Amino acid sequence: MLSRRYHHFVAVTARARHEELGLSLEDVKAMFRYMLMTRMVSERILQLNRMGRTPFGAGTDGHEAAQIGAAWNIRRGKDWLVPYYRDMGVAFVCGVTPLEEFRMVLAKATDEHSAGRQVLNQFSKPKDRIVTRSVCVGTEFPHAVGLALAIRNRKEPNIVFAFGGDAATSPGDFHEAANFASVHKLPVVFVIENNLLAISTRFEWQMATKNVADKASAYAMPGFIADGMDVLESYAKTKEAVAITRSGGGPTLVELKCYRFQPHTSDDDDSRYRTKEEVREWMAKDPVDHARRYLLEIGTGEDELAKIRADLDAEIEAAIAQAESEPDPRPEDATRHVYAEGQPLPDGTRA
Repeated sequence: MLSRRYHHFVAVTARARHEELGLSLEDVKAMFRYMLMTRMVSERILQLNRMGRTPFGAGTDGHEAAQIGAAWNIRRGKDWLVPYYRDMGVAFVCGVTPLEEFRMVLAKATDEHSAGRQVLNQFSKPKDRIVTRSVCVGTEFPHAVGLALAIRNRKEPNIVFAFGGDAATSPGDFHEAANFASVHKLPVVFVIENNLLAISTRFEWQMATKNVADKASAYAMPGFIADGMDVLESYAKTKEAVAITRSGGGPTLVELKCYRFQPHTSDDDDSRYRTKEEVREWMAKDPVDHARRYLLEIGTGEDELAKIRADLDAEIEAAIAQAESEPDPRPEDATRHVYAEGQPLPDGTRA
């Protein structure tokens, strides 16, 4: 009897947590589905790479709660998103599909983000207000702030979400963007996924502050810290920041502390800078498993969760097959959108 009462207490407490945040049960299930989708796509990308079917991959494993929790605050098609190259989960929430992802991974001509020209995850979907960025670390922040300035000048009711990793806050791009945004009280939220590693450089070797969020005070903006392995806390802290920015309070910064389970990319040997024991310790806090346990605690059945996985597996495999069947880019199109077209050439013809 005591055990039954205890489990009932745990279930009620867990249920109250998402309800207190203004989330429905369907919201939480949808968040879990996006998290699981992100993990499964990430794993398949690495598998395809090891099979020789794609040359490159960059995993998101360990970032799912941070990405989905933060992205749940974005008003799709209204707010602007400037993601970073590991933000597959954020992109999924904002409208990108697994089929689009595998078209990028396989560099297909049908890839609507770059027509197979760019490295994967350089997202670009104008209709969903997802803005492409350079793969260079930190360059997304000035672009996001420029968008925020335009929004402010046009008196539009929307805001900009600028995502980056912890290392992206070290280059000057971030500091110039943060300073300008703060001086002009621009509507931008800086979302930093701190996975403690700048490729192979550990956090304590790239900055002296204990937290990325400590930097916010230098620019007179609020800084928030969340457990990025917990999707509800990631959502809640980002929601606090967003409330300030939406109300005209200027820029805010949210630091989501997470951990990258996979190597930096498929070309990286992570044994050079971290131990297997460290990775195992963090994997014990797996954000996808954490979200799954939460759903079980509040009464979601094992069968329903199994069906979510099975449906995603079928969707992902169909997306891979479809993408692989589509045409590769044509060599004669290599310079399209690189040089001006229709311009007169020295011989009198036009480009």
